[in-house]
Amino acid sequence: MTAIGNDIQRANVWKRFSAYLFDFIILGMVAVGFAFLLSSALGYDAHVAERERLREEFETRYGVDFDIAQEEYDALTDEERSAYQTAYEAFVTDPTVNAKDVQIINLTLIITVFGILAAFLIFEFLIPLKQGHGQTLGKKIFGVAVMRVDGVRMSVFQLFVRSILGKYTVETMIPILLVLMFLVGAMPLACVCGICLIFLLQVCFLLTSYEHTLIHDKIAGTVAVDMASQLIFDTEEELLAYEKKRHAEAAARAEYR
Repeated sequence: MTAIGNDIQRANVWKRFSAYLFDFIILGMVAVGFAFLLSSALGYDAHVAERERLREEFETRYGVDFDIAQEEYDALTDEERSAYQTAYEAFVTDPTVNAKDVQIINLTLIITVFGILAAFLIFEFLIPLKQGHGQTLGKKIFGVAVMRVDGVRMSVFQLFVRSILGKYTVETMIPILLVLMFLVGAMPLACVCGICLIFLLQVCFLLTSYEHTLIHDKIAGTVAVDMASQLIFDTEEELLAYEKKRHAEAAARAEYR
């Protein structure tokens, strides 16, 4: 075991990366599973099918095909292009179609947000809470633990802040929502700036902080350490008692010399 304070036994980069990659794969699979269950429960496919039916109805009514390629569109006569534009304008401005589009967008957000949240609650909060020392399945396998920066076991609140506020909200959902906004053309410049800012913060924290932590550890006041060599105290009282003992031993050795 080693001393606390400035002698934190940080987990090496490869251990942390291996644990992260393992957890990312498992968490992604679970998130997809939850998303599938939510999609079935909310009738997502039925809404998509209804939207497709409306599109086909407009195509039949106006005698056009909305799925033609650009080359095919360019080959249309002026009269055919006019009919196509008339049909398309009628389709995208139809109240029923717009209402269905809003439903599908809202359902997509709900499924994405809560599917990923369920996976994070299980694999980044409940399992580490059960395992102790903030260990996910990946961290358990590769011998990585999480503690407060002073060497004390992190609290349930810190684990929640680290996993849900830090990893889920800041590092996962904000970038995902920014990407979705960018894809639909909502404030594209702000979206790109937001994603770049989060990436730069991650790089800055990783390279400049003493513990080489990321945003989630900075927010929670925690650090990833090597489980085999790091001494982690259950309480602050145990830490203080240990420090007093070390100081007393150091004073005794100095007096002996």
